[in-house]
Amino acid sequence: MPRLLITGGRAVCPAQGIDRVTNLLLEDGKIAAWDVPSAGEAQVLDARGKIVAPGLIDMTTQLREPGCEEDETIETGTAAALAGGYTTVACLPETEPPIDTPAGVEFIRQKAARARHCRVLVVGCVSKNREGKELAEIGSLVEAGAVAFSDGQRPIADSEVLRRALEYCLMFDKPILSHPEAPELSRGGVMHEGRVSTILGLPGMPAAAEDVMTSRDIRLAEATGGRLHLLNLSSAISIDLVRRTKQRQIPITAGVVAINCVLTDEALRTFDAHYKLNPPLRSAEHVEACIAGLKDGTLDVIAAGHAPRAAEKKMQELDLAPFGMTSLETTLALVLTHLILPGHLDWLTALAKLTINPARILGLPLGTLAVGAPADITIIDPAARWTVLPERLRSKSGNTPLAGQELAGRVTHTLVDGEIRYQADEALP
Repeated sequence: MPRLLITGGRAVCPAQGIDRVTNLLLEDGKIAAWDVPSAGEAQVLDARGKIVAPGLIDMTTQLREPGCEEDETIETGTAAALAGGYTTVACLPETEPPIDTPAGVEFIRQKAARARHCRVLVVGCVSKNREGKELAEIGSLVEAGAVAFSDGQRPIADSEVLRRALEYCLMFDKPILSHPEAPELSRGGVMHEGRVSTILGLPGMPAAAEDVMTSRDIRLAEATGGRLHLLNLSSAISIDLVRRTKQRQIPITAGVVAINCVLTDEALRTFDAHYKLNPPLRSAEHVEACIAGLKDGTLDVIAAGHAPRAAEKKMQELDLAPFGMTSLETTLALVLTHLILPGHLDWLTALAKLTINPARILGLPLGTLAVGAPADITIIDPAARWTVLPERLRSKSGNTPLAGQELAGRVTHTLVDGEIRYQADEALP
């Protein structure tokens, strides 16, 4: 592998607390040195005016293969990840069949290796067939390579199943990624329950459905000492519960999907199924709480929440259309446009929630530009402006509520193990 010198870029590495202009030398797939003036025969990549960041890491990606290839495949999903600056994605078991056997883990790993785009980590099922009744063979899944456990967007409704899962995963030092939602409270809902849902006459998903399960999950994590990560919080009360739990030094972590920090339930006035998401777009006070949680450190992770759905599925009536949006290619620009530029977060804080924090939660030696670390790097042009056009997205599904919107910030290069796996087409707007 040739040596590569990235010159003149603003290196932002939250893991080391570094934010300065420098040159980075990559060699043998690793970060070899900082502040290198020249490197002889090395290939040179000019990064002047750009941000040089650790490769982004997502914990909530749905690749949909096997079983739902009409929505996404491992090939297309990982290509979309590279275009969005993600060098590593954790694949949730939102597949048919779910990833509850070692064979399922191996299938994902082999397909990802064949695609040769970004790194793909496998999140195994907590329960068999994601039914929430009986624990999956967690030990066998760990041996096969699972890095964490989750039932995806299906909440683990049985408290005893979650308690035993937290205890069992302690043996392997693996986290449980829990989607906090009381299904009996949100069943049949299509949007946030509030003033707008009442006006529109649409069944709602109350914030209380999230709050009840957040409280339960926290209590079980405290009782067992298990490693709990709360996926995709969206409710002000849930975020405050996490805040007060952390103040008591209980080591839980939590994340938020970027779109829940931007759009509100007012978007559903269009009756457009592209805005039908889970967790739902909530009212303005909840959006403000999400931003406040990011600012004060209550929320550790900004997730993409990539849940692609085929166009024909989203074209159905709102009550029949599935939840979800394609988001790997838009999340970084959404963060820059709506969180960094308005001054809610600085680059170090925002990138920490996109790189080193998810790496630490998943136990990965990634998310850093430290010497000796794998050379997973994302190069960003913060001055670029581009318009979201679904037909130009690399994801197989173009189901995005951001269609036609102009966003700031564009990934120009994505490197995995020191190899340029993605380079932006400068001709595209």
